Amino acid sequence: MKSKYDAIIIGSGQAGTPLANRLAAKGWKVAIVEKAFVGGTCINYGCTPTKAMVASAKSVFQARRSAEYGIASGNIEVDLQGVLLRKNNIVEEFRNSIEKKLMAAPNIRLIYGLAVFSDYKTIKVELRFGGTEFITADKIFINTGARTVIPDIKGLWDISFLTSTTIMQLDKVPEHLVIIGGSYIALEFGQMFLRFGSKVTIIERSDRIISREDVDVSNGVSAILQGEGMSIFAETQVRSVVLKNDSSISIDILKGSKEEVLMASHVLVAIGRMPNTDNLDLEKTGVHKDEKGYIKIDSRLQTNVENIFALGDVKAGPAFTHISYNDYVVVAGNLLDAANMTIDNRQVPYCVFIDPELGRIGLNEMEAKHAGLNYKIAKLPMSNVARAIEAGETRGFMKAIVDADTKRVLGVSILGFGAGEIMSLLQICMLAGITAEQLKYHIFAHPTYAESINNLFMRIDM
Repeated sequence: MKSKYDAIIIGSGQAGTPLANRLAAKGWKVAIVEKAFVGGTCINYGCTPTKAMVASAKSVFQARRSAEYGIASGNIEVDLQGVLLRKNNIVEEFRNSIEKKLMAAPNIRLIYGLAVFSDYKTIKVELRFGGTEFITADKIFINTGARTVIPDIKGLWDISFLTSTTIMQLDKVPEHLVIIGGSYIALEFGQMFLRFGSKVTIIERSDRIISREDVDVSNGVSAILQGEGMSIFAETQVRSVVLKNDSSISIDILKGSKEEVLMASHVLVAIGRMPNTDNLDLEKTGVHKDEKGYIKIDSRLQTNVENIFALGDVKAGPAFTHISYNDYVVVAGNLLDAANMTIDNRQVPYCVFIDPELGRIGLNEMEAKHAGLNYKIAKLPMSNVARAIEAGETRGFMKAIVDADTKRVLGVSILGFGAGEIMSLLQICMLAGITAEQLKYHIFAHPTYAESINNLFMRIDM
């Protein structure tokens, strides 16, 4: 027997949950299948818990800097269990709120279990508390997300290596945390645990960390992290890891042509993410994947099988919560409002929540150069921003790419306090077509970080 629905949503992440609510509000009978916790990666393993812990690490850092502000403080100690309790409470509050709304919503059935295609548009659900159920629908939405890539390194599976999920379950601060990978996730956790009291070493295969960013941005981030005491090994490969009798971990690395050995108490793997498609049995419904396992979609997020859609990190492209949510907006708009929306040419803003933040929107200098554009660069150190000086937050800089002919802003990279908010302000200007010349002379309130936009664009001759 099969239970019939108007729509089945596999995964309750930042696309699946609002889509379920929107479809149900329009009278659709919806089944949403979740194998673990509602809320997806963002609420349970990503944005919410990490930013809660980043806030604790920031608090520690500021407390240790208190003398710079004329404030006397005693010995600062980190209670990691207290940090975890605060983080867990926030996650549970968000998760419980989502679950209650889904459970109470008319036309929605929340099913906890593992969803696998059994044949064309039929889903077999291995229920969490035992048993199996078959459900079917004309429209199916896959929102199963992604997980950590585990590299093929000799000896890695012989140690209790950490991922971005399990590291947030530690109740003691690592003595020496070695991080394999120099990605955004690696940097956030690296700085966090550095501030909690760990010695931290990052090992990156490329010639620099976060290599998709401009060289000056990458170097600026490196300088900030190294200034706090982090060690960064670029152009370095991990050849093998060995667990010693005293529970320490020996890591054989190749730095350029030089072999070295690092000793660590903990190892975090943070080289990237892979889609959760390997357990879906997609071949039984005919949905195509690419060579990395990502579901192939068109510009309206439909797969090669009519009325089967893929949303969020399970498809290739930017893996951000706000992109997942926009996927929902596109799909819901097209299905319910005849909106004719696509994901083509949409803006992709993002932030890296190190401290100070890195915010990015649009083209950077490397991309503008590769595209052969006629552009100019505006760059302003945060040490020249009055509010930053007053707040004691002068690390970093603002950088904008401007079309030399149209004067329109093509992209912005900001490394500094409140970078995400300043970047978002300039993103709105880009959407509105406001030129750098207009921004140069616009009135912003004093003293704000926003008023530095005047000085930023005064740095180039229009």
